[in-house]
Amino acid sequence: MSDEWKLNRSTSTPLHHQIYEYLKRKIINGEWPVGTKIPPQRDLAQKFQVNRSTIVYALGELAADGLIMSRAGSGTIVANNTWSLLTAAPPPDWISYVKSGAYHPNIQIIQEINAAETDPAIIRLGTGELAPELLPTQKIKQIFHSADSLSLGYSEPKGSLYLREMISKYIKSKGINASPPSIMIVSGALQALQLISVGLLHRGSTIFHETPSYLNSVHVFQSAGMNLLGIPMDQKGMQAHSIGRLKRQHNGALLYSIPTFHNPTGIVMSSDRRTELLQTCKKESIPIIEDDVYGDLWFENPPPHPLKSMDEQGQILYIGGMSKTLGPGLRIGWIVGPEPVIDRLSDIKMQTDYGSSSLSQFAVAEWLSSGLYEEHLAEIRAELLERRNLTINILNKYFKDLSTWNVPNGGFYIWLTINKQISLHQLFKKALKEGILINPGNVYDRNNQNHLRLSYSFASIDQLKKGLIRLAQIIQELSS
Repeated sequence: MSDEWKLNRSTSTPLHHQIYEYLKRKIINGEWPVGTKIPPQRDLAQKFQVNRSTIVYALGELAADGLIMSRAGSGTIVANNTWSLLTAAPPPDWISYVKSGAYHPNIQIIQEINAAETDPAIIRLGTGELAPELLPTQKIKQIFHSADSLSLGYSEPKGSLYLREMISKYIKSKGINASPPSIMIVSGALQALQLISVGLLHRGSTIFHETPSYLNSVHVFQSAGMNLLGIPMDQKGMQAHSIGRLKRQHNGALLYSIPTFHNPTGIVMSSDRRTELLQTCKKESIPIIEDDVYGDLWFENPPPHPLKSMDEQGQILYIGGMSKTLGPGLRIGWIVGPEPVIDRLSDIKMQTDYGSSSLSQFAVAEWLSSGLYEEHLAEIRAELLERRNLTINILNKYFKDLSTWNVPNGGFYIWLTINKQISLHQLFKKALKEGILINPGNVYDRNNQNHLRLSYSFASIDQLKKGLIRLAQIIQELSS
């Protein structure tokens, strides 16, 4: 229901009939095939900004035409279309196809978050990306404008050689030595995980990760038939001492970690914990996926070098990218790993999308080679630090009796612990109704019922103030 069709309130055609015609077109054109669940009356009334009775009239006409029907416990569904009314041959049962797909659907709350993020009026207090005003749009335009030559063709399987050479130099500053053949360009870190799941692992494998974890908010491994198992964290990061036992109990195949500015907690794994984790995984022969997409977003002091900088055996697949620093729309990330692994993953990537955007690869290579990226990082760190400080000040003033929180040294996130006995589901719904979008902790750990992932990176300064103050009031209202 996100299309741009709107009611014409200046015509003599009744509103309910306009809505009837609009919904009818969606059915007869096949956009809503037989079996599709119609949005609830309340949602339709809100979308079209009409009284609920107007929706009831429109749906009544569709029912009279035989196009929709109500089912107890299932709501209103499309029962027929004009073709199926005129012929004995039934249309394809697309709903059964949808339910049969191998890839798991997002959990309901993630679908609601994704839908709400398309509304420009929503105050987004959980979104994990830079605000539009922080993105270097004009400088990107200048790079393309001044380019001597641009390629619109496919790049080689591992990605642009020039970009991989620039990445090789760039990650050397992080203590990682990797030549271009051991680097592969991907369309964001999520694609890296997708390729690993289908290219290196078998069904029934178990993936270890910190709990809570970003991995629980996507279904990349689960849809490939694998299991996720959370390992507890403390303020130093993942607790490594139980990994050996868990590997033997659960057929552990691989460990995924965000050691630097962890999503969602913002924790930075300490240097000694990094050493312990790497040594434990070496002993247990467990490969590691290190996700370092937030690693450049430190404030006063750089974090410890990545785990990959200590890797002397090719044990770690290292994921980096530009979505969190330069722009999510570029869709450029990379995997660093042993050449046979990179060869395997690049072969699969060529079978799925024939390479990441050549224009985006060109832009990122220019940013890395020109020094613009380091200049940009300095600006972004300063902006994010200002936003973090503002957010902490608001929390100190309005949330001190409601919750506790960490003070991150970089990244986007504050992991807020609510000390009141309230329903996260009710909090999410009530906040959303008032135009405030939050990310509840159960997105990242299904058993978590008292945390929020707050982000200070996307909402404007004014929105942060307004949204957080009202959120504190809502928590207080729900707890009283």
